[in-house]
Amino acid sequence: MGRRSDHTRSELKTLFVDEGRRQLARTGLAGFSARDVAKRVGYSIGTLYNVFGSYDGLVLAINARTLALWGDHLRQRLAAPGGDRIATLVDGYFDFAAREPRAWIALYEHHMADGAPAPEWYQAVVADLMGMVAAEIAAALPSAEPSGVLSLARSLLATVHGHCFFSVYRTFDMLGETAPIDAALARVREAIAAARA
Repeated sequence: MGRRSDHTRSELKTLFVDEGRRQLARTGLAGFSARDVAKRVGYSIGTLYNVFGSYDGLVLAINARTLALWGDHLRQRLAAPGGDRIATLVDGYFDFAAREPRAWIALYEHHMADGAPAPEWYQAVVADLMGMVAAEIAAALPSAEPSGVLSLARSLLATVHGHCFFSVYRTFDMLGETAPIDAALARVREAIAAARA
């Protein structure tokens, strides 16, 4: 029998998310189990669902924590004086993915069970991270329209993600690419140069 009243709802959420991130780091999303998370924390699966509402709710909370950590990781890198800020973002993307590959890929693998969009609170977390990227693109393209900057930022994110995915999963080994970060950065610079022109 799981514990019933040892923790507040907020404490329970933290316990479940912390344990969920540990499990996700071991198993990836394919092997992830909400029941195992609840068991390891010492509560019933019913308590977990009472806190998060559903399996999707738990995974979104875990992914939101990953996004927040990723954002902190990038902000710390960008806070260093001087340097090439676009290169810092690209390198930071690869570095975070290499440190937490299963948590990183879970951000892209998870989809709501009913096919609905993610809730607004989660979309706000994603928008915060995208806003950081868009701000750096805007700084490189000071005369660009904000909507165009955000669209370009999304495309550049997809470009960097593809290079990073091939790197993390060693696809580039088969293709003979030995410097995936440099290749991703080159594509980003080309796109920014084209937008500038």
